[in-house]
Amino acid sequence: MRKGFAKKKKRMTMSNELLWFIFIVVDLSLSVVAFSIWGRYGLYVMIGVGTIICNIQVIKTVQLFGLVATLGNVVYASIFFNTDILSEIYGKKEARRAVWIGFFALISATVAMQFAVRFKPDISDIMQPHLKAIFNFMPRIVVASLSAYLISQHHDVWAFHFWKKITRGKWLWLRNNLSTMVSQLIDTTVFTFLAFWGVFPWPVFWQIFLTTYIFKWIIAAIDTPFLYFARWLFRRKRTPGCFSIRTS
Repeated sequence: MRKGFAKKKKRMTMSNELLWFIFIVVDLSLSVVAFSIWGRYGLYVMIGVGTIICNIQVIKTVQLFGLVATLGNVVYASIFFNTDILSEIYGKKEARRAVWIGFFALISATVAMQFAVRFKPDISDIMQPHLKAIFNFMPRIVVASLSAYLISQHHDVWAFHFWKKITRGKWLWLRNNLSTMVSQLIDTTVFTFLAFWGVFPWPVFWQIFLTTYIFKWIIAAIDTPFLYFARWLFRRKRTPGCFSIRTS
């Protein structure tokens, strides 16, 4: 009877792969909703929140398509999506401002949580071991993440505008994918070596390296229609007779 219940429960459990695709759609949709409501400020919020969340999620390893992967790739890839919207609609200056907002958000969260784990817990507390397990490891993750983030994000902003100039403002899908996919390779290389060198056995390390890049590459391809939709929303709301996104 227990075996039958366990099999039924297993069938009812959503696979990691399906959950991963749903997560991609939900996360990108949240960015578009934030942009639709608050314009560039909504994207600033999503970038700030995303830099914090992805650096917590990345500590967790999961199985996706038979390979070991770290969680956090979806949220981190969406940061590139947000900076590409800023680059396309508001220009290089606003995209770079967003990069530094994300940088400051992660530094602030790290400092705050380092204080939190050093407070002596009350006898009734049950969360201290869990907080220490996550946030005592976080400084290494943060150093790796900030190094990768600053290098790759600045490259992404530069590359997006480089390809925009080459294509004379056409082929949004091409410059979005070319800039993001190269930037993601830079990011993956810097981050995985700084964060996980010596932490995992070599076979697991290389699986994480490959899945981190390949999955971000897939997300970069999936986010293209969302980018077109965000641009369409902006243009529609600036058309006379439609309410405008606040840009000041």
